[in-house]
Amino acid sequence: MSNKRYFDPEDLKRFGQIGEWQKPMADKFFAWYGEVFKDGALTEREKALIALAVAHTVQCPYCIDAYTTTCLEKGADEEQMMEAVHVAAAIRAGSSLVFSTQMMNHAKEITM
Repeated sequence: MSNKRYFDPEDLKRFGQIGEWQKPMADKFFAWYGEVFKDGALTEREKALIALAVAHTVQCPYCIDAYTTTCLEKGADEEQMMEAVHVAAAIRAGSSLVFSTQMMNHAKEITM
């Protein structure tokens, strides 16, 4: 039996190697990515909290690890981080629930 896992924490350390098979695209991605996370209208700390929330929404364990670390490094505390995750969860739940109107409309069309 193999010890292989779908998500290996060591893979996060190898993220920079994604250019091995397509360097020009990787270079463009990393340049854009770096620019996105610089201070701008939002601080690096605020962007890290957004990234942490999105990481939970898209359920990326690599991003969760990376942005947990980044949030702490940028001065966010545990309460702020959990609040950001709750905001993401609320939006995700709401976006699922809003589709219930489609279900209700369809059910009413069928039953009326």
